[in-house]
Amino acid sequence: MSKLKSFLGGLGLLLVVVLGIAAWLALPWPALLGAAVLFALWMALTRRGRQAGSVTQVGVSTIRQRLGASSVIVIGIAGVVAVLVALLAMAEGYRETLRKSGSEDTAIVMRGASAAEVMSTLDRASVVVVEQAPGVARDAGGRPIASAELVVAANLPIKDGGPDEDGSVQLRGVGERAWDVRPNVEIVEGRRFEPGKREIVAGLGARRQFADLDVGKQIRLGSDLWTVAGLFRSGDAMESELWADAEIVAATYRRGSSRTSVTVKLDGADAFEPFKAALAADPRVDVDASTTLEYFSKQSEGMTKVIRIIGMVVGSIMAIGAVFGALNTMFATVATRAREIATLRAIGFRSVPVVVAVMLETMLLALLGGLLGGLLAWLVFNGYTASTIAGGVGQLTFQFDVSPAVLWTGLKWALAIGFVGGLFPALRAARLPVTTALRAA
Repeated sequence: MSKLKSFLGGLGLLLVVVLGIAAWLALPWPALLGAAVLFALWMALTRRGRQAGSVTQVGVSTIRQRLGASSVIVIGIAGVVAVLVALLAMAEGYRETLRKSGSEDTAIVMRGASAAEVMSTLDRASVVVVEQAPGVARDAGGRPIASAELVVAANLPIKDGGPDEDGSVQLRGVGERAWDVRPNVEIVEGRRFEPGKREIVAGLGARRQFADLDVGKQIRLGSDLWTVAGLFRSGDAMESELWADAEIVAATYRRGSSRTSVTVKLDGADAFEPFKAALAADPRVDVDASTTLEYFSKQSEGMTKVIRIIGMVVGSIMAIGAVFGALNTMFATVATRAREIATLRAIGFRSVPVVVAVMLETMLLALLGGLLGGLLAWLVFNGYTASTIAGGVGQLTFQFDVSPAVLWTGLKWALAIGFVGGLFPALRAARLPVTTALRAA
């Protein structure tokens, strides 16, 4: 019967710990800050809290004597946090790059049920209907600010790759209105391509990824040679693309007069719903319209989710190892301090202060490990440039973003590891019979 009670008690404790960790990782920082304030008030205003503070001070003062063992906790947790933060920073950078590619006052129109531009086809008549739809902004001459574009996948040699190592780049055929729809795109070297010629302008991100994208050089797209006329910067996903004249791209890839999408400048963010409703009600076209912000945010969802899941899985596996390291270290610490803890309990210290003190000591080491891991990840990965396939078409170049939110997530994981690593040794210390502990060598 006693064994069954012990088993059920351990199972209940495990469930409480799991639920507590899940709540800890899910709660926003204001709620956690409130809990920390309440805990600090308990430490300052209650007798048991002050006892816990006294025992904690004694334990912390002896860390120097256990520097090697304590380093195991700090370094193990730092490694977990550094890897987790790096992967989450990758997901954040990818998502942010795509999110910055859109806005609420521009819209993208594609064929109905198309998930991405490369899967869409619009004929010339549909393009005209979209350009004349209500809500589209017009310039001083009364012309709609709309860019009918053709997106295709092209292969180029990867920079510093092997002789036959190619990568996929997104080639966007545009007209003169593309620059009006996206005013953030600026030429930083060379010039714009000339209509009617096989010339391209390359984004700085594409230049970092692919070979021979320097002004004046020639590259092969399809079966033809194209001249690099200029380089542009946009600060978003467009920077990973090549731009060229839409008519020449269509002729090279045998697309006729069709286009894959139309991007329009709206009269304002509130003009989108009337614009979308007008297109949905027009029997001449079968199209889907969304703001560019919504479109590019959806494009980032799948990859961002995959990267975050990988980060969580890898982090969890490493966290298990860090927890066992913390458990081993803290069990050894409790064993060496058994007589000290028993003496404290013999002179009136309750079990709760002992549990809190051991856990605070472990979580302090975990906090140091979390800060160290976050700092390492920030120094190594913040701003690091990487690339991956975006939308199944071309390689998107983006930068890792070690944001405060990502660092906060890493810190919460560190404290969760410290909590688990300190809880069971703390309970053992509190349950250790006083007489047995006092007889310990």
